Amino acid sequence: MTDVVNEGQWSPEIRSAAPDATPTTPIQDRTWVRPVIAAGIVLAFVAAVYATGHWYEHGRFIQSTNDAYLEADNMTVTTKVGGTVEKIFVTDNQIVHAGDPLVSLDSNANEARVAQAEATAAQGRAQAAVYASQIHEQDAAIAQSSAALDQAEVQRRFAQSEVERYQPLAASGAESQSRLVSLIANRDQAAAQVVQASAALRQARVRLVSLRSQIDVAEAQVRSAQAMAHEAQIDVDSALIRASIDGRVGDRSVRLGQQAQIGTPLMTIVPDTHLYIVANFKETQVGRMRAGQPVRIKVDALSGETLAGTVESFAPGTGAEFALIPPSNATGNFTKIVQRIPVRIQLDPAQLASHALVAGMSVTVSVDTVDRKATHQRKDASVAQIMGGHV
Repeated sequence: MTDVVNEGQWSPEIRSAAPDATPTTPIQDRTWVRPVIAAGIVLAFVAAVYATGHWYEHGRFIQSTNDAYLEADNMTVTTKVGGTVEKIFVTDNQIVHAGDPLVSLDSNANEARVAQAEATAAQGRAQAAVYASQIHEQDAAIAQSSAALDQAEVQRRFAQSEVERYQPLAASGAESQSRLVSLIANRDQAAAQVVQASAALRQARVRLVSLRSQIDVAEAQVRSAQAMAHEAQIDVDSALIRASIDGRVGDRSVRLGQQAQIGTPLMTIVPDTHLYIVANFKETQVGRMRAGQPVRIKVDALSGETLAGTVESFAPGTGAEFALIPPSNATGNFTKIVQRIPVRIQLDPAQLASHALVAGMSVTVSVDTVDRKATHQRKDASVAQIMGGHV
């Protein structure tokens, strides 16, 4: 049986030979840990200083917002004339080019209007031709009346001269009084013929003016009929609706056999190659923004890929100013709300061609306003100088 010896009963030699009861840890055995920790702290400090400096020099001049969307100047296709839809040349999401036919309407009624107006114009031209021939005849009648007036005037002067020649002879008894009376009658008859010929000449000239006015009326009727024919032809041409821009067909609501009224929306053409971004920045962010500044764009649908853009323009008012019911702040209950200002951002056409982007996509934009840093620093220096003067 093994003897059990208590620790307190051990001899000094035995206790000195016993192993140390306190174990050593792995960290205490690794002498490189402390230098690594110190280096990590230094690197973290350097990174923090670098990040702070980068933010101060550049980061604070970046203005970002995720209240931004891709947009396009969509064109709503409507009809200028009413009619029944006869043909539809496009389908949903089809790519079309400017001038391509989209929808055809029934144009029989308008074609009948064109024919009727052309017939009216032809009738007016025929009437004008008849009046023109009558004017030529009336010119001959005027010449004849003028010659008759000249002849009557000659006869009147001759009769007057005969009366003047026979009056002294009749007074002296050399000629009979009856002869003088006959000459006076001839003179009066010749004077009456002059009056009659003059009246005929005036009547012929009035008739000429009337014929010319009737020609003007006929020509006006021709012009009116031509205008009606042109208007009807425009309606005929408008029955074939064509695309006015390049893009893709969307929101197609037209159906075959539909009775389309004037202004009825039929579809929408979306220009895929002319997309732009409208970013709604807070009013506190646009102070240093200017047109032409570079923009970084992240589209949610592109898995974080960054695109490039440029600030193009700013809206002339906040979004609230163009709302359907603008807010009225003079009601007594006022709560100040930071307003949003729409900023239009232009995209690179090459990027639009290489990415499948559509209107309505959500994006995040970051505008680099570092070009305004000098102005900002001068403003900070002025503020510091003023504050230092007050101190």
